[in-house]
Amino acid sequence: MTAVERLQRLFLQSVENGFGEPEWNRQPDSLYAPQRYILGMGGKRLRPVLSLMAAEALGAQAEVALPAAHAVERFHNFSLIHDDIMDEAPVRRGKPTVHTTWGTNTAILSGDALLVMAYESLRQLPDAVLPQALRVFNRTALEVCEGQQWDMDFETQDHIQEGQYLQMIRYKTSVLLGCALELGVWAAQGNAELAAALYSFGLELGTSFQMHDDILDAFGDPSEVGKQVGGDILSNKKTMLYLHLKAQRPDILATWQDARSTEKVEAIKNAMIEVGSLAYVESQRVAHFHKAMEALAAAEAKGCRTEDLAHLAQWIFERKA
Repeated sequence: MTAVERLQRLFLQSVENGFGEPEWNRQPDSLYAPQRYILGMGGKRLRPVLSLMAAEALGAQAEVALPAAHAVERFHNFSLIHDDIMDEAPVRRGKPTVHTTWGTNTAILSGDALLVMAYESLRQLPDAVLPQALRVFNRTALEVCEGQQWDMDFETQDHIQEGQYLQMIRYKTSVLLGCALELGVWAAQGNAELAAALYSFGLELGTSFQMHDDILDAFGDPSEVGKQVGGDILSNKKTMLYLHLKAQRPDILATWQDARSTEKVEAIKNAMIEVGSLAYVESQRVAHFHKAMEALAAAEAKGCRTEDLAHLAQWIFERKA
């Protein structure tokens, strides 16, 4: 069993045990059932595992970071409930979304309650480190909201720069990975230098992760990705692939602007290859991964045991879905 599988199992067991606690059995059940539903959907559990790994990297037992792991996973799922409402998404992880099952109003309220419960999880950390944990958690929560708003704003803006896109994905995706790691450091009663190093590792890894997602959406193998490729192309989503292509060949994007067809997907993908958009984004993905590993090396130099984190990072880098 790998370290990731072991920590996934530890976290999932704690989730299942928690469903028997009073906080999950309050009334009305219609408020809490959607929370149990989305937390039970599955997924990689990457964020809570990072919190547990960070604690172990400092020589502590992974269990000390369970409050942090639950806080980041509850916050993440709160944001997913609300994102699905804003995107009018019918399916998440192959299952009906919360708002399509319980209705929009209940989904909003249940998500809000899940955010409060994230803070309740965080409150279980030792009093000595709670101020630092709250600082990074609150900062991250605001940044995730800012990233989501930028993402929505970009849908109606024509002139988005690469730097704006990079800031958006850092806030929407990367900062929560950094937060998960930093909370794990504080849970293990580490110091600010280690917290900063592992936060940087998570930030750069998350940025590389999101660029990889953009590539897989367009160029992944449908049998491995688990969905039809080209969704971002069909919706004219302003990924880095899109921005690079627009800088080189604005004419082809204009030609296919209003189309929603497999012909559009193939035409845009071919153009992205021909003008070097795919190669450029891949080079940026690799560059941010290397920055992540440099940050991890800095943490190792400060006494961190980074082998498991390095293996996880490599798995993330090489994934096909």
